[in-house]
Amino acid sequence: MKTVKILHLHKSLRTLNLPYYIALRFGHGEKSSRFTSIVKKIAVISISLGLAVMISSVAIVTGFQQEIREKAIGFGSHIQITHFDYNISFEPQPISKDQPFYPDLKETPGISHIQIFATKAGIIRAYDEIHGVVLKGIGDDFDWSFFEKMLVEGEPITLDTNNISNDIIISKTVANFLDLELGDNVIMYFIQDPPRLRRFDIAGIYETGLAELDELFVIGDIRHIQRLNNWEEDQVAGFEVLIDDYSDLEKLGDFVYEEIGYRLISQTIAQLYPQIFDWLELLDMNVYVIIFLMVIVAVINMITTLLISVLEKTSLIGILKAIGASNSFISRVFLYNAGFMISKGLLIGNLIALAFCTLQYYTGLITLPQESYYVSEVPINLDITHILLLNAGTFAVCMIMLILPSYIVTRISPVKAITFR
Repeated sequence: MKTVKILHLHKSLRTLNLPYYIALRFGHGEKSSRFTSIVKKIAVISISLGLAVMISSVAIVTGFQQEIREKAIGFGSHIQITHFDYNISFEPQPISKDQPFYPDLKETPGISHIQIFATKAGIIRAYDEIHGVVLKGIGDDFDWSFFEKMLVEGEPITLDTNNISNDIIISKTVANFLDLELGDNVIMYFIQDPPRLRRFDIAGIYETGLAELDELFVIGDIRHIQRLNNWEEDQVAGFEVLIDDYSDLEKLGDFVYEEIGYRLISQTIAQLYPQIFDWLELLDMNVYVIIFLMVIVAVINMITTLLISVLEKTSLIGILKAIGASNSFISRVFLYNAGFMISKGLLIGNLIALAFCTLQYYTGLITLPQESYYVSEVPINLDITHILLLNAGTFAVCMIMLILPSYIVTRISPVKAITFR
């Protein structure tokens, strides 16, 4: 009977995670010195603030990138299909809108919409002022979802299949420069042989904050451009392709390029506006630097805390060694204890970051000068994947960096440790 009890006791000790239990006593059962307690609090605070800064930084930078991308895509779509000799003069060669690839491309998974367009450079004259612009002609298949959000006055253009619309939408930048208001009519001159002009009515005013594009584009009926260029009714400058997910841009861009044939060319929005998208990619470096610095600070604080904990528990280390505990066993005790502190810091950091991001997202508390940053308030993009990766990465890096310092216990003599004061 006694043998059975001993076997059961031995089995219980084997299944019990004793290092975990001892570490748990460190955190909840035993009081540390005032100095050690302060050091531990500093370590937890550094981790929590570091994680909060990392999550907030990623949310702000990805939010900023998303906002700018959406504005650029709103003007030029994700992918443009044009004649192979299309250039930046905004005077493209016409192509037929009845293309053999159109039906299949429209049904391709990941492609949400295809629409026709045309562009023509011109000069708006109002009162005694003139301003160079590009008239972007659209058809009745135009997706208004972007400009509906950007309109500050007026409404989208209604295109009648029987009559050409003289309504246009201009930017707030152009309206302010030319002192124009909603409902005013303007004259636009087109430099060609012979020179021609058109009179338009302002039906809407938009504002995106992207000065390079706001100063340039005027939205109007594509049939004006067709008549000015002496095109047929079925001739357009090209097609704009909208996709469901920006992350598929490169893949779908290559697919479209292969599908359209050698007479046409397709370009992604990143290829059309490389200066904008290259700049957005550079912002990622800022995030990497912030994450690196915050993790380094957290690691240094945790190493310091671990070493102080080892120093404070020297007597306990001696007793554990005296009763047969291995060095790896004792190291696990301190690693578990460090893991508890890291987890606590991560929890607090998540709460701080989520509170800040939620407040900014719904209130726009922190504003920005739009002429400098292209957005009027700090944008937020909270992605659960980013949050999980930052938490897991911070925890893993801190624990890995603590493995080597935890083996300082191997240099502690049991006899000297027991008598240590």
